[in-house]
Amino acid sequence: MNTNTKKFNYVDYLWNEEKAASLKDDQVALFLYRSNILGADLRITNYGGGNTSCKTIEKDPLTNEEVEVMWVKGSGGDIGTLTRAGIAGLYTGRLRDLKNVYGGLEDEDRMVGLFNHCIYDLDSKAPSIDTPLHGLLPFAHIDHLHPDALIAVAAAEDSEKVTKEIWGDTMGWVPWQRPGFDLGLQLEKCLADNPGIRGIVLGSHGLFTWGDTSYECYMNSLEVIETASEYIENKIKEKGSVFGGQKIQSLAKEERLEKAAQLMPLLRGLCSSEKSMIGHFSDSDVVLEYINSNDLERLAPMGTSCPDHFLRTKIQPLVLTLGTNEDISNTDAILKKLEPAFEQYRQEYADYYNTCKKDNSPAMRDPNPVIIIYPGVGMFSFAKNKQTTRVASEFYINAINVMRGAEAITSYTSLPRQEAFDIEYWLLEEAKLSRMPKEQPLSRKVAFVTGAGGGIGKAIADKLAAEGANVVLTDINEDSLIEAHATYKRDVSTYAICDVTSTESIASAYKKACIEFGGVDIVVHSAGLAISKALEDTTDKDWNILQSILVKGQFDLAKQSAAIMRKQGLGGNYIAIASKNGLVAGPNNVAYGTAKAAQQHMVRLLAAELAKDKIRVNTVNPDGVIVGSKIWEGAWAEGRAKANGITVEELPAFYAKRNLLNEIITPDDIANGVFTLVGILDKSTGNIINVDGGMANAFVR
Repeated sequence: MNTNTKKFNYVDYLWNEEKAASLKDDQVALFLYRSNILGADLRITNYGGGNTSCKTIEKDPLTNEEVEVMWVKGSGGDIGTLTRAGIAGLYTGRLRDLKNVYGGLEDEDRMVGLFNHCIYDLDSKAPSIDTPLHGLLPFAHIDHLHPDALIAVAAAEDSEKVTKEIWGDTMGWVPWQRPGFDLGLQLEKCLADNPGIRGIVLGSHGLFTWGDTSYECYMNSLEVIETASEYIENKIKEKGSVFGGQKIQSLAKEERLEKAAQLMPLLRGLCSSEKSMIGHFSDSDVVLEYINSNDLERLAPMGTSCPDHFLRTKIQPLVLTLGTNEDISNTDAILKKLEPAFEQYRQEYADYYNTCKKDNSPAMRDPNPVIIIYPGVGMFSFAKNKQTTRVASEFYINAINVMRGAEAITSYTSLPRQEAFDIEYWLLEEAKLSRMPKEQPLSRKVAFVTGAGGGIGKAIADKLAAEGANVVLTDINEDSLIEAHATYKRDVSTYAICDVTSTESIASAYKKACIEFGGVDIVVHSAGLAISKALEDTTDKDWNILQSILVKGQFDLAKQSAAIMRKQGLGGNYIAIASKNGLVAGPNNVAYGTAKAAQQHMVRLLAAELAKDKIRVNTVNPDGVIVGSKIWEGAWAEGRAKANGITVEELPAFYAKRNLLNEIITPDDIANGVFTLVGILDKSTGNIINVDGGMANAFVR
């Protein structure tokens, strides 16, 4: 159980004595444990931000002598999810010996390559640029964090004076400097000049704290952060308001979400002028307090301060001038207002690049905004995938908290544009980007799949997600959706209850897709049921439900998705999961076969109409998908068995033997057919792909 008695208002005390005791004296394991619980709180450090370390005594494999080894978060890692595989182990002595060959600030990039000559653990992750900041300090355990409260102090005007006021002589302070070997030397000097300090504030950057044990380091970090937070909150109480008070009243929650859902596809299209983007929306209290304030107009153009912030969010956001009473449904009118704002943002970004670039600067990156602010409604972010855009949003919320604190203390200061550019277009940062894995075929795509609670629909969603798409799972059964959603990692899927017989239910599901991911690129209508009856036994109810789910459902899904895709201007794909039965006449199948034939012809009609919008419409025809298919779980299987004079148990073998390839067809085979149409055959529309093992009577040509 926890033994800590100190109460923290700002940070959560997460250290568990039993967990720590189970790690015994494994200092690396304790350092990883500390890292993970520190990284669990986004106010302490955001995804990928900050780094932690520990030093241990190990036996040199070559000399058999005892040497000090530093274990530190490797390049590109995240302390909240850090494992042994994500750290680097370096000879501390060799790292410090690099001082003998360091040639000054112009030598920073070369020094990063020399870190590899200090490697002790051959399984190490590549050492990060912050490695010497830990190595040149003598402490056994060190935390370098980016707490909102501390960056507020670091980004406040007169930061050094404020640091002294808060902590007296117990904390050091160093001015802003780009991370690298020289900053490590500055930390070393600060400690030498101020022996006995418990930490160092890095101007416009963050915090360094330490301890002799992992627990002492953890507690030191929390206490320093808590002290800064209390100081800020007292300052806010003295002022009585933040951000100059409220200028705009927020819309009610449902109105905000409605406007956001309607606007998202338009914003997504505008942000995707170079490459398609995935969206995220936030209307938290922290966001609304800032975007509705009198000071938004002054603070937003200043940009962020901490390098981790603007690397994720770009140097500044785009603030929309739309009013809260704007009619977002009038697409043409809204676009006329938005397009000039985006053009101006892109031009200003190009001016920033051209003014600050150097002879060896990388080429200008995508000039579109990452963060977009709509006062009274919320904050949108757009990036290459859901995780990146969500994290960008989280980072800007950190930046909001920093501005809030700094404004309460004195006033907020941001990095000079040239300093920001030198970080954003650092050759080492460019090298890191070039090492990113190649994007998957369906990266940057949003797929909406009906009937995805199981069977063929779930297999299709699985395949599209495996190829890089974000997936919106829809079904009428919420329990099935929850179970299906739980099979994906974070930031891959969302789900919505969707009754395809209801226009309103479809609209609600698409609204969820727009809010969660920014829009829709791929729609797969897989929901359905099958009824096998002779003509005299087929009721009006049978006929109507098949027409409603398969045909009218397809019509409504296509109509509403086409409207979203047109807003985005990015083209799209619509796939109908029909059936061989739409092409082949058979007994006891009049209602089902007719509905499937209607689906197939509707695809041809839609393909002809939507081609001008680069929306491709195609059909996948399954047949004999018995194993794993939901429609074969009840009366349909019994009906088909009866029609063919066999038992239900004989159906899989029967269907396999009747196709030319003698193959059993599975939901995964149907999913592969869908992927072929959306991920490979990018110039095909109005087509039918039969996934049936080869049925000669279903050949379309």
